Amino acid sequence: MKLQFIIVIVLATLSFEVKAQDPVFTQFFLAPEALNPAYTGTLNTWYTGIVHRTQWPDGNRKLNTEYAFLNGPLDEDGKMGVGITILNHHEVFTNYNYLQINTAFAYNVELNDFWKLRLGLEAGYGNKNYNFGNLLLEDQININTGVINTSSVDPNILSYSNKINFIDISSGLLMYTDDAWFGIGLKHLNRPDISFIENGNIPLEMFLSLHGGYALNLNSLRLMFDDGARFLLTGNYMRQSQYNRLDLGVAVEFDKFTFGAISVTNPERRSKNSHFLTSINLFTSIQIEKLVFGYSYDVNTSRLGNTNGVHELSLTWQLGRPCSRCNNYLVKKPWGRNY
Repeated sequence: MKLQFIIVIVLATLSFEVKAQDPVFTQFFLAPEALNPAYTGTLNTWYTGIVHRTQWPDGNRKLNTEYAFLNGPLDEDGKMGVGITILNHHEVFTNYNYLQINTAFAYNVELNDFWKLRLGLEAGYGNKNYNFGNLLLEDQININTGVINTSSVDPNILSYSNKINFIDISSGLLMYTDDAWFGIGLKHLNRPDISFIENGNIPLEMFLSLHGGYALNLNSLRLMFDDGARFLLTGNYMRQSQYNRLDLGVAVEFDKFTFGAISVTNPERRSKNSHFLTSINLFTSIQIEKLVFGYSYDVNTSRLGNTNGVHELSLTWQLGRPCSRCNNYLVKKPWGRNY
């Protein structure tokens, strides 16, 4: 039964109807470059970070995703930013691995005294790896003798490639003031072919993200909070092919400490078995000098069973001093970047 399930999974992966989904991070607010290249260099100083995500940590369904970035200003005025990102995604059950390395560029435009516009462009190299040398189909097994045959009736078995390489292009824009921000990110503009079959044609579907938020200074309400305390609202709508997701979050941010929650929803519910609320994601972060440590835990609210949740750890840090001449939107950055 297990063997048959493996075959079904593999063939589904190779199917022309497959619609690949990009990994999504709970702590996107600490690494927004993963959603939108327009965030590249927004801190107006060089900074870097890593995020590690473990989904369904117990059992064969375990998924591990790592994301790392480094970016900063390209000029003294902070109008241009440049950076590099690395994404690695590994599925334990199928031994599938996805690696992508991108370079990004962003340019800032002041629209008026309050609103600013930042445009971003990202391009890179992707690799999807699937070890078909270990693939065993049902008709290769002689149940009477236990002998494993080297051939199969599957006409495509010899045409499967262990890995594919592709060029990927993404873009985005970000509009912001001191208290509000709105961004649009669009990945895979060139829709690269990700088929494992020779002469196959499976375009990687474009990934759309609409994200925004608002920060309310709690001191203006004359409540008992420390200086700089803020109440944060955020939303993030994502769509890739038939898949869609809407995250709505709230947080309270103090000088060095942030905590909050995000509700993950499936607004369109394309099937009868779909869940509107799929998880509640709890997160916290703490800043020590120029380091920000973050942790989140996703509590499953669907009927998927015992998934043991999703754990995510992040570490971001500032490498230099903010540009003193820059009109620096993100000296105090939304969602935990409080340098």
